[in-house]
Amino acid sequence: MPTFAYEKLQNIYYDVELAIITRVVKLRLLQPVSIIFDRDSYFTSSFWQVLQKDLGTRLDLSTTYHLETDCQNERTIQTLEDMLRACTINFGRNWDTHIPLVEFSYNNSYHSSVKYAPFEALYGRKCQTLIAWAEVGESKLIRPKFIQETTDKIVHIKERPKTARDRQKSYADNRLKSFEFSVGDNILLKVSPWKGVVRFGKRSKLSPRYVRPFEIVE
Repeated sequence: MPTFAYEKLQNIYYDVELAIITRVVKLRLLQPVSIIFDRDSYFTSSFWQVLQKDLGTRLDLSTTYHLETDCQNERTIQTLEDMLRACTINFGRNWDTHIPLVEFSYNNSYHSSVKYAPFEALYGRKCQTLIAWAEVGESKLIRPKFIQETTDKIVHIKERPKTARDRQKSYADNRLKSFEFSVGDNILLKVSPWKGVVRFGKRSKLSPRYVRPFEIVE
């Protein structure tokens, strides 16, 4: 294996291991009994299996067309991806410091499948969020500026994916209609490396799906 490829693989495994230790073990104060992964080559490799065995974690792989490990997970991943994309767009280079707010927003958002927010479904009561504190005036007990900034970020994270989904729906609806463009119109250009439309920075999946409006000149 070429040296540069081996080093890149090492970095990937290190990042994943670090994420598990800091986000799962450290925050929850326990090691998970099992973790469900898809069948990506990273997770089916001997290195990854040995690592999970040493950590005492059972490695379970998802199966195609199995609702609990396929469609449901994919839908959740898509939602979380949209929320993370909102962070990268709005908060720039320090987007990763806002990940706890993403978790908070997701766990306190209404889910139509269970008719409750995950937090309420788990604990049987609604979470008293910072937004609620601001509404009842309890933000005066803490630094008002901090409360307002955090509230704005949470609202932004929750609303951005909804706005994106509505916009994507309108794009899909427009495809069913015949329409024409004229000189002077502004259009969004879909990101496509194969067509030479580059992504922003190095954020990969978290990059915007469309390049900002371009004016038709001819």
